[in-house]
Amino acid sequence: MVLFIVALLLGGLMYTLSAQTESRARDETLRRLELGKELLITFAIVNGRLPCPAMCTDRPTCSAGGDEAGAAGACTDSYAGYLPGRALGFQPTDANGYALDSYGNRIRYAVSLNTSGAAANHFTITNNLRSNGVSTMPTDLLVCASSSAAGFNAATPTCGANNSVTNQNIVAAVVWSQGKNYTVMPAGNVDEQVNNKHRLPAALSNNPTFIWHELRPEGASGGAYDDLVTWIPAGQLYGRMVAAGVLP
Repeated sequence: MVLFIVALLLGGLMYTLSAQTESRARDETLRRLELGKELLITFAIVNGRLPCPAMCTDRPTCSAGGDEAGAAGACTDSYAGYLPGRALGFQPTDANGYALDSYGNRIRYAVSLNTSGAAANHFTITNNLRSNGVSTMPTDLLVCASSSAAGFNAATPTCGANNSVTNQNIVAAVVWSQGKNYTVMPAGNVDEQVNNKHRLPAALSNNPTFIWHELRPEGASGGAYDDLVTWIPAGQLYGRMVAAGVLP
């Protein structure tokens, strides 16, 4: 009986320590995502534009490197890219210069490609930002609360009824972590699959729709979800650039 009680106490202690460790890891990843957002805005203030995402053509190795992918701000991977840690001066990074979350996975980054009444790459080309002005709003990046009613057409994505976290005129850039379970993500984790964007010509691979909601454990309806998603509103970006004297 004594041994049984001791085993129960140890089991409870181990569970508590595991929960605390996971909570600290999520908090640290959130801190790194916020740092990534701040470095992106700082880059925009210094360079007059947001950087292009880094690309990966050979997942999971990703040997392309943590620099911008795209000539003169015409981004190669607007929606399926990675935070260019080396270009931003972000730490920590892996050996190839990609920014890392607390789980050792590469932090993801997407930037708006399409805007209202303006040419593509508005946010990533300096001359476009200056000539188009701060009244130009993004029309593509969209954050939904679930994939169940979302439409993933790259031209006109939708969240479906009562499923929107943002609308299509809000988000200039998205920064996200695919969480602890990224490397062993089951196919049933449908919301995580939407955020698992890549360059291959497969369904949901390169679209501007993202899923964000609270942590969901394995076995729950819709599968587990431990992604961490945050974004830069266009108004925030414009406000910081105007305050710095970069935009009128």
